Parts: sequence; C-alpha cells; structure tokens
Amino acid sequence: MDFELTNYDLLSNYNLFVLIGLAITAFISGFIDAVVGGGGLIQIPYLLISFPKMPLPMMFGTNKISALAGTSIAAFKYAKKITFNFRLLFIISLSCFIASYFGAKTVSRIDASLLKPIILVALIVIAVYTFFKKNLGSVETKTLSLKKQMIYGSGIGLMVGFYDGFFGPGTGSFFVLGFVIILGFDFLKASAYSKIVNCVTNISALTVFINQGNYILPLAILLAVFNVTGSFIGSSLALKNGNGFVRVFFLIIVSVMILKYGYDILSVYN
Repeated sequence: MDFELTNYDLLSNYNLFVLIGLAITAFISGFIDAVVGGGGLIQIPYLLISFPKMPLPMMFGTNKISALAGTSIAAFKYAKKITFNFRLLFIISLSCFIASYFGAKTVSRIDASLLKPIILVALIVIAVYTFFKKNLGSVETKTLSLKKQMIYGSGIGLMVGFYDGFFGPGTGSFFVLGFVIILGFDFLKASAYSKIVNCVTNISALTVFINQGNYILPLAILLAVFNVTGSFIGSSLALKNGNGFVRVFFLIIVSVMILKYGYDILSVYN
C-alpha cells in the first residue's frame, strides 16, 4: 500500500475482516493493559501483520493514540478507587521519561538482540517467583517512608523507562512487578500506579509523533474506540475481583513475554 495517501484514504484499502481483526486486537490490548499492562504484545504484532509497509514511526504514533485513550480510561477508573501519592507519581514519571529518552538513544548504538537472552532469563525467574510465592501482591507488604518510596520509585522509573525506550513490550508489567516487590504495593495498587505513569509517558511520546505527522487518524480512532472499551471492562473487573485476578493476568503476560523472547532468540540461530 502507498502511504503517501491521505489519512482518509487508508481504511478504504482494507476489507472488513482486517478491520474486525484490528478491532478485536485493540479490545484485547485495552483489556490486558487495564489489568496488568502488556497490551502492546497483542496490538503491535497485529499492526505489523496488517500494515507491513507502514513506516514504524507512523505505526507507533497511531498505536500511541489508541494506547493513551485506553490507559486514560483505566487511570480514571482506578483513581476513583485507589488513593495516589501524586508526588511519588511525579518522581517516577519524570525518571521514566528521562531514562526512556536515553534508552531510545542507546538502541541505535547497541545491538538490542544481545540483551534478549538476559531479559529472557529474568522473565523466567520472575514467572517462577510469582507462581510459587502465592501471597505476592495479595496485600501491601511494606510501609516505607515517602522519601524511600521516592528514591526506590525513581530507580524503578529509570530501569523500566530505559527498557521502554530500548525494547518496549511489557513495560506496564515490569512497572507492576517493581511496585509490588520493591515498594511493597499490592497488585491492584501497583496496576493503578502503572496506568498513571503510562499515561504520562504516552503523552510525552505523542507530542513528538504528532509534531512529526506520524499518525493515521482514522485508524487511530478505530483502535482507540475498542481499546477504550476493553480498558473500561478490564479495569472494572480488576477493581471488582481484586489482587488475585490481577496476579493471574500478570503471570499470563509474563509467560507470553517469555515465549516471545524465546522465539526471537531461537529465530536468530535458525
């Protein structure tokens, strides 16, 4: 397909089945993102399959509009039930923004595939630890001072933010894990905090993509509508069913990430 076409010519070039597939994956992505993060593992691959000739910056910009719409709905619903410390959120978001920028800069200088085996091992350890530690994230396990929360939260923001700029998929899940293990949050509170941070990082990224014109509005609107729907249902179920529900989805997403990175590594040797 010729991407010199105007935005409004795009959807007319695809049949109903492609549009239905896009809608379904956007819904699933929004649902997963709202519960525990990692919706990009679903939506980005399908966009790559559906639009193989689309420039990546345009794809990412279009996806970010959809992701921001869904994440904003989830953040709003969580904010009505979860008490946030906005000073802590600001520090984490700022750290993540800075680290993500340098992660994106570094990816052009270092072969990202070299780190995939390390990430794969880390994911396996995380999955095993979470599976066997049944009470992980069921309740808040630490009472840290705000100063320590801000210090540790900055560390989480720097590490996960760098990962977000360098690789990306599953960033929300890594935030959830960091908030649970390091800050001692329960899964529900950790997921709520990750939604706010993701909103901030999505907004910062979108300012770049929109200024560059790297987005396709009709496609973004289609994805956003179904992403918001999935996000609304996902966040509602997470708030209703609590930490056990979020924990199960966390294990599912980590398992998917293990399969993805394992496949990527094996593909290099085959």
